[in-house]
Amino acid sequence: METPLPKATQKRQVTAIIILLLLWEVGGAVIKYSVLEERHSGSFVANLAKDLGLGLGELASRGARILSKGNKQHLQVEHKSGNLLLKEKLDREELCGDMDPCILHFQVLLKNPVQFIQGELQLQDVNDHAPEFLENEILLKISESSHTGTAFPLKIAQDLDVGSNTVQNYTISTNFHFHLFTRNRSDGRKYPELVLAKELDREEQPELRLTLTALDGGSPPKTGTSQVLIMVLDINDNAPEFAQQLYEVQVPENSPIGSLVITVSARDLDAGTHGELSYSFFQSSNQVIQAFEINTVTGDIRLKKMLDFEEIRSYRMEIEASDGGGLSGKCTVAIEVTDVNDNAPELTMSLLMNDIPENTPDTVVAIFGISDPDAGDNGKMMCYIQDHLPFLLKISVENFYTLVTEGALDRESRAEYNITITVTDMGTPRLKTEHNITVLVSDVNDNAPAFTQTSYTLSVRENNSPALHIGSVRATDRDAGANAQVTYSLLPPLDAHVPLASLVSINPDNGHLFALRSLDYEALRAFEFRVGAADRGSPALSSQALVRVLVADDNDNAPFVLYPLQNASAPCTELVPRAAEAGYLVTKVVAVDSDSGQNAWLSYQLLKATEPGLFGVWAHNGEVRTARLLSERDAAKHRLVVLVKDNGEPPLSASVTLHVLLVDGFSQPYLPAPEAVDAAPAAPLTVYLVVALASVSSLFLFSVLVFVAVWLCRRGGAASVSRCSVPEGPFPDHLLGVSGTGTLSQSYQYEVCLTGGSGTREFKCLKPLVPNIMGEGVGTDTEENSNFRNHLGFN
Repeated sequence: METPLPKATQKRQVTAIIILLLLWEVGGAVIKYSVLEERHSGSFVANLAKDLGLGLGELASRGARILSKGNKQHLQVEHKSGNLLLKEKLDREELCGDMDPCILHFQVLLKNPVQFIQGELQLQDVNDHAPEFLENEILLKISESSHTGTAFPLKIAQDLDVGSNTVQNYTISTNFHFHLFTRNRSDGRKYPELVLAKELDREEQPELRLTLTALDGGSPPKTGTSQVLIMVLDINDNAPEFAQQLYEVQVPENSPIGSLVITVSARDLDAGTHGELSYSFFQSSNQVIQAFEINTVTGDIRLKKMLDFEEIRSYRMEIEASDGGGLSGKCTVAIEVTDVNDNAPELTMSLLMNDIPENTPDTVVAIFGISDPDAGDNGKMMCYIQDHLPFLLKISVENFYTLVTEGALDRESRAEYNITITVTDMGTPRLKTEHNITVLVSDVNDNAPAFTQTSYTLSVRENNSPALHIGSVRATDRDAGANAQVTYSLLPPLDAHVPLASLVSINPDNGHLFALRSLDYEALRAFEFRVGAADRGSPALSSQALVRVLVADDNDNAPFVLYPLQNASAPCTELVPRAAEAGYLVTKVVAVDSDSGQNAWLSYQLLKATEPGLFGVWAHNGEVRTARLLSERDAAKHRLVVLVKDNGEPPLSASVTLHVLLVDGFSQPYLPAPEAVDAAPAAPLTVYLVVALASVSSLFLFSVLVFVAVWLCRRGGAASVSRCSVPEGPFPDHLLGVSGTGTLSQSYQYEVCLTGGSGTREFKCLKPLVPNIMGEGVGTDTEENSNFRNHLGFN
């Protein structure tokens, strides 16, 4: 039972037929050439380039090829000269047998673009075969009663040549009884006929021996001979007669050896030996004798070997029935070999491109021809490939197909295709041939490298060692080979002020990033740059990603004390009234740390004190306060060492020394003399410290200034104090604001003292205001002032 073809296959067949009609003009022109057989390999046939109207270089550039049926190639193209040459010596008799003319079909295939040209090569015969009789001796029995003019046909000679080179004439050796005539058969061949010219007399000459010569039409002619033995017989009245003059029969090609083909039958009215018949082949070709055999008694014709429809499709033979008296009768047997679907279709691959580039539609993958030596429906073929593949079969010329890509292929989606080309005939049962090809899709650089992330954030701790690996970027490319090999590079920085070339480098092969030098968090906390990834294809494709590097802080900066300033030549001294209660604010230690996070968290503690337990330091804000109520028994001079420590690991610290003087009563703050200020070398601070100080204590200082100004205004004016100097003699009483108990109001604690001589406007110290209880007169002499200073502990 036949399996119906899929609808998709039927559609492809219809498409192929339409394409064939559209391309008919391509294969319509036929070039014809003629050449003699037996010429040597490499012999010139024609100039193919000239006949096709192509330049010499075009044959090579378009990949000209000669395609023939089957795998046998008879011709070749010499691209350099454009000549068409014989690839091997050709034997007409081997290729075509007795077929005349002998025409070999071929096709010229041109690529880029694909074009087919049909061609024919006619192989002309040369006289390379002599006539040959199948039997060296021909026996002829003739009754002595035969009349003159009686004709006796003789067996023909075989000549493999055709046309004028085959047998053209027969001659007989000289004798008195017979003449020889050359006759034409219905198939065009010539045969000899012996005609009785003088009556025979058995008693006089019982037998004759003559030489029969066959001559062909070559120049010079070739000959073949056979002996004719004529036996003179007694009188035989009746010759054998066949029931039919023509027997026709059909024999399937797959008939087994020994099969009965047909039985011929003749009768003879004579009796005795003159009526006994013997059957034999007469004037039969070598092909008939090799394929069939005849029973001489029964006339049965049987197969001697297997028949092949594709080799010989019909046989025609003469059968002779001879009686014992020398008379004979003849009939013709025509045998037609019928085809059986015993040959599967054949596929001959002429061009195969196993590797095709992606993104190129209508690319020729293969060119092949199909053939089936069977006939009728058994020889009709159809060709198709499996469905759901991006390929299409196109008919170029008859039984030649081109396999092309139906659209652009994408290697990244699929890199390999296994295609099965199926050729099936229409016989019963259907036979098919499958040819498998593997097509690899070669890569084209159509994919840019893609980073695994659009942006990368890396972290590196400051004070790193140079050439430290800080991270990596990675990009992948879907292409293959060199098109997928990625090279990394640093792109120009987004910020032109960032010295990227001195900060980081990148390994071009693996994308590893390295810090070129030690980074400082306080100088550069973060920076950004772009990284490029380019493949090595042609043209090269690239992409980029953003990299942000965060510098992590390390505890590498100790706290810096802004107040009080440490000046060994003129230290600032804090004055505290003895009447101060517990918790009295003596001063505030102000410090900063340029680190960040917990590395900048500062804590304060009292490291050393002249009298432990009298003063305390608040751990979080650095305020120095009295720990208890002061008394007369407490020493007047105190030296405090305050430790400022950060919260880093390991922690870093700084210390500051404070001088505290306990005074009785209420007075103007004691300040260093102008000479001491002038003698003290200026300790310039950077603008950074000023800004840091202002940011930390601006609000506090502003409040102090406002309070001082209000107090001075309420006292009817304030005495100006120059450069924190202590005036000689007693303090003026109009500067005092003493309560009934002699203590200074808590609203007036500090004043700001600035340098006036250097012009640098640098911060010098923050001094507390204390009451002056040493005297009331303005006219106190220098000695009293000196005693006061000595009492406070100043030298």
